[in-house]
Amino acid sequence: MLNSITTNFPDVQRSIERLHEGVRGAALTSAINKTLDQAKTAMVRGITAEFNVKAAYVRERLRVVRASKKGGLFSIEGSLRGGSDRKRSANIIGFVERSVSLAQAKRRRKDGTLNQLFVKVKRIGSSKPLKGAFIGNKGRTVFRRTGKARLPIEPVQVIDVGQMFNTRRINAVVVATLKAKFAAVFEREARFYTNRFNRGNN
Repeated sequence: MLNSITTNFPDVQRSIERLHEGVRGAALTSAINKTLDQAKTAMVRGITAEFNVKAAYVRERLRVVRASKKGGLFSIEGSLRGGSDRKRSANIIGFVERSVSLAQAKRRRKDGTLNQLFVKVKRIGSSKPLKGAFIGNKGRTVFRRTGKARLPIEPVQVIDVGQMFNTRRINAVVVATLKAKFAAVFEREARFYTNRFNRGNN
């Protein structure tokens, strides 16, 4: 199942009821979509602040399901979704440390971990050794042997954007953005579509 955040805006209901029937759906649909776009930006910032991933990687895996008027006013909804129902985790290759300082190399040589892969999933903190892991599949995948023999091996997986999306702290960032932005966005869209409706009927 796709991770999603759903919230309601009862304070806007009175404004909706005051609008002309020809304006309501367009204003509400546009407001939902513009607010979701802002929430997506907040989500990208929240995930990249906590996890060691790039914004482009996150944006590719966040999807805004855009609202539309089809089906009537009370069926209008949109959602911000992360990840995929087919892929709940990602290979840890994206979190592998790519370079080390001379001081780190000396320290790891002393510790006997110089030839181990190091990964860093969270933005805060240090890289951690991934014992027994190696990179294969032409540099695209990290594997780990499941026993002492050369085979079998298994890919090393880690949480992907879908699960990052659903962490309580990051989820709260998006809900706060939606609640803070939607009413003002809706009022602006209501004025725009009301003015356009009035011009069309003059």
